[in-house]
Amino acid sequence: MTVVDDLSAGIGGSGSATEEQMVAMEAILRDGLAQGAVAMGFGSAYTPGAPMSEIERMFRVAAIGGVSAHIHMRGGLAGLRETIAAAKAAGASLHIVHVNSSGDRELTGFLSAIQAARDGGQDVTTEAYPYGAGMTEIQSALFDDWAGWPDTRFGLHQLVSTGERLTRETFAKARAAGGTVIIHGRPEEQTRQAIASPLAMIASDGFIEHGRGHPRTSGTYARVLGKYVRTEGAVPLMDALRRMTLEPARRLERRVPAMAAKGRVRVGADADLTVFDPATVIDRSTYEDATLPSAGIPYVVIGGQAVVDHGTVTAARPGRAIRAAVHQ
Repeated sequence: MTVVDDLSAGIGGSGSATEEQMVAMEAILRDGLAQGAVAMGFGSAYTPGAPMSEIERMFRVAAIGGVSAHIHMRGGLAGLRETIAAAKAAGASLHIVHVNSSGDRELTGFLSAIQAARDGGQDVTTEAYPYGAGMTEIQSALFDDWAGWPDTRFGLHQLVSTGERLTRETFAKARAAGGTVIIHGRPEEQTRQAIASPLAMIASDGFIEHGRGHPRTSGTYARVLGKYVRTEGAVPLMDALRRMTLEPARRLERRVPAMAAKGRVRVGADADLTVFDPATVIDRSTYEDATLPSAGIPYVVIGGQAVVDHGTVTAARPGRAIRAAVHQ
């Protein structure tokens, strides 16, 4: 859905881009928008050498193109404030990716800073996923300092391909080979705070590769409904549903008119419906098996066709990619 993530890594490695590379990045972004990209994605956490001035310049392309800039940011609370300021200077709509992990132990400050920006009239949104572990590429810049870690830190990392918890030795081998790794360690209180915040949309950010992945891929929404709505009462049901459906559609509908028919149950809207039992819905997927379907969801309808019928996945595949207008 995004144009391209991690541009600096793709063009200029982990350092600051040259003017020639900056011009090339801007051209890539504009070309992606012309091809119907719905938003623009950035990963400043993965490009530590890219200065904020470079990010602001790319934000300006998003602003001119009329798309929101979605960023997996770096630098904690200070980095958030810099990112919000850069988006404001560029005139870009901003979406902070994964406030639960990006905010980490500064989550309260993160939420306050986002609210303050919104109160000041800036278009800033965010989201969270309901798990205490993240997942990313083990060869990413996030782990460039791994050689200096204490031995105890490696055990927080779980290799997706095998499910094993890593040691210094096995981390080194996996880092050289590549692949994805799950990072454990965030406290449950932090996850609950992010999910309970009315600011945060609910997002899954998952994928399955060779039958393995993160449980958020298949369990995110059922986990919110079962654990944080029903069992813990941390989120009112209708608020949770708003942040799963209507708010994501609203975030994109200015750029993508088709999104105005999503996230609503009304005459004329797309017939995309999930039927769940609020008394039984819950996630069942695990960090070892992320493909397990959730319980308590007997029907899923896409475009008027049942893709889950009486709890059984059907052969129907009516889903279609969403994109903005294409300009040749």
